[in-house]
Amino acid sequence: MSDALEGAAVLTIDLGALAANWQAMARRVAPAACAAVVKADAYGLGIERAAPALWAAGARTFFVAQFEEGRTLRALLPEAEILVLGGLLPGLAPLFARHALRPVLGSLPEVAEWAAFCRAEGADQPAALHVDTGMNRLGLTPDGALVLAGQRDGLGFTPCLIMSHLACADVPDHPLTALQLARFSEVARAFPDVRASLANSAGVLTSPAFHFDLVRPGIAVYGGTAIDGQPPLRPVVRLEAPIIQVRDGAADETVGYGASQRLARDSRIAIISIGYADGFLRAFGASDGAPGAEAIVRGQRCPLVGRVSMDLAAVDVTDVPGVARGDRAVLLGDGIGIDELATHGRTIGYEVLTSLGPRYARIYIDAPAE
Repeated sequence: MSDALEGAAVLTIDLGALAANWQAMARRVAPAACAAVVKADAYGLGIERAAPALWAAGARTFFVAQFEEGRTLRALLPEAEILVLGGLLPGLAPLFARHALRPVLGSLPEVAEWAAFCRAEGADQPAALHVDTGMNRLGLTPDGALVLAGQRDGLGFTPCLIMSHLACADVPDHPLTALQLARFSEVARAFPDVRASLANSAGVLTSPAFHFDLVRPGIAVYGGTAIDGQPPLRPVVRLEAPIIQVRDGAADETVGYGASQRLARDSRIAIISIGYADGFLRAFGASDGAPGAEAIVRGQRCPLVGRVSMDLAAVDVTDVPGVARGDRAVLLGDGIGIDELATHGRTIGYEVLTSLGPRYARIYIDAPAE
């Protein structure tokens, strides 16, 4: 390991696995097209490296959440189709057009502003229409979308996509999923010449009925579980941190802030240079009666002890011979996946990934050439 990495927690990102996961989803949905979702800095992995790897893998349509993400992505991928899920904020239409970004319009005021801009410019600038089929978050009502379908000639621009978002597809057989499919299918039929998109990762894996013309897998591409009970695709991230001290703790002593966990035996405790300031969440820690996450030290799983603090976490290495200062503990990888870690933190894999912090030394394993 280089001198620059010796004292750091290291996040290794396998761009080859990322590309392979996207290609696996693309093969699954063919002949539908497969987009790449790279919002939130490519789910925390770094859009500057992830987006070009996905382009090289074959992705041509990309989704981001915010205008600034779209502007960053445009500089990286000049030829990509880029859609901005967060919609159109007032006054931003000229900037969207300047950077060839396509807003996902989710309200009648947004539609009216984009149409007025297109008329003023005398140019038909493409935009997507977002329909709320049951999420109650962003989107036109289905009835409102049907009204727009009947006004296509006077709309002022050509819709490039009609889309909606599934709320519960990660839970098999949830009744809302079937209801959303029925509502979206009705709207899609009213726009027969416009591409339709409904499926996220879970929708892709549920049934071809959700695929329509374009799918938008996210978490599955990044190595997370998309549907409860189904195994994930290839892991994409590995996280390890150095052990900076190994100390003895006597039975009945406590470890860390709040004295939240008392040692049940005489113990060897390894102190790891990682904490919630790095995105290793405080909720991953342990307390009496509530075990926390685990780390792998010298090939063996070891439980975290006590609370995770801003910069440090403690691991019980009593049963691992020879652990010494300078050894490294694996927090993600070697069998510990993002969903397992999320379970210990009572959260989801999305939060684990997008919380990965800036203090890590990042190593990218480049995707193999096609």
